[in-house]
Amino acid sequence: MSEAIHASIIIPVKNGGALYRNVLDQVLAQRAPWPFECIVLDSGSWDGSLQYTESKPDVRLKQIRSDEFGHGRTRNLGASMASGKFLVFITHDALPVDDQWLANLVAAAEVSPAVAGVFGRHVAYPAASPVTKRELEEHFSGFGGATSIFRIEDRERYAQDEGLRQFLHFFSNNNACLRRSVWERIPYPDVDFAEDQAWAKQIMEAGYSKAYAPAAAVYHSHDFGIIETARRAYDEARALHRIFGYRQVASPLAGIRSWNYLTRRNMGWSWQSPAPLVERLFFALRAPLHAASKLAGLYLGEREGRLPVLLARVASRDRALRTVQRKVNTLESSE
Repeated sequence: MSEAIHASIIIPVKNGGALYRNVLDQVLAQRAPWPFECIVLDSGSWDGSLQYTESKPDVRLKQIRSDEFGHGRTRNLGASMASGKFLVFITHDALPVDDQWLANLVAAAEVSPAVAGVFGRHVAYPAASPVTKRELEEHFSGFGGATSIFRIEDRERYAQDEGLRQFLHFFSNNNACLRRSVWERIPYPDVDFAEDQAWAKQIMEAGYSKAYAPAAAVYHSHDFGIIETARRAYDEARALHRIFGYRQVASPLAGIRSWNYLTRRNMGWSWQSPAPLVERLFFALRAPLHAASKLAGLYLGEREGRLPVLLARVASRDRALRTVQRKVNTLESSE
C-alpha cells in the first residue's frame, strides 16, 4: 500500500514561458521525507506551457478557459483536486531557490496545529534592479530571520491599529502553504485581487495563526516600467481599499511627502548597490518618476469610485487584460 500524499503543490499557469518550465522542473525535483504531488491549472496557454506540462507524467493537469480564471476561485479548484494534508501554492514565475523549499515550507506549518498557513521568503532574481532587491530584503526582514508565528494577541489593539492589521494580514500565494483542514472551513474568497491577504484576515480573526518560513525561499521579482508601475499600484490600492479600507496615500500632501521619501530612499539604494555605474545612474535618475507613478496609482486606486468611468477603465491593468480576453473569447466562439 503506497504512503499517503502529505503535500499537494498547486501551480496556476498561463503562458509562463521558459521561466515556468524552470519552475516546474525545480518543483518536481524537490526532496522531502514524504510523498507529494503536483497539480497544474492551465488557463489557456498558447506559448508551449501546456505542452510542457503534458510532457511531465508526474503532473496532474487541469485545463480551464481563461474566462473561468479567478485568483481565489482557481486556487480553490486546485485545492479541491488535491490529496495532501497541506496545500502548497506557487506561481508560474516563482522559482524555488533550492530542493528543500517544499520541506521547509511544510515544516513551518507543522510547528503548531494552530498554524493555518505559511508564507515563505521572496528573493529578487539576480538581474533585478537594486531598488527591487532592497525592497524585498527590507520587507521580508521585518518578519524575522527564523521561522516565526503570528496571531492576534490583543483584539482591542488589532481593531485600532491599522499598521498592525496590515502586518498580520500580509500573505502571499506566490509562495505559500495552507493546512487543508482549515482551507475546507475557510477557502479563498472569490475576489479580483489580494485573495491571499483577504484569506489571512479571515483566518486571523477566526483565531488561527500564520507562520513565516524564511528558509522556504523562492526567486520572485518584477521590474516594471513607469506606466505598468502606476497601473499595478492602482489595482492593488483599489482591492486593498475595498477589502480592508486601507488608504496608503491619505491626501495630496501626504503623497508629496511620500514621494520625497521614496525618491531619496531609492536614489540612495541605487548608489549604494554594487551594480555597474551606468546601471546605478539609470535607476537613480528614474527614482523620482518611478515614485510618482506608484503614488499616483495608489492615490487614484483608493478613490476609484470618484473617478470618471473612462479614467478608471484605462488606469486598471487588470480590467484591460480582462477586456482583451473577453474579445479573444468572443472571436474564438464566432469561428
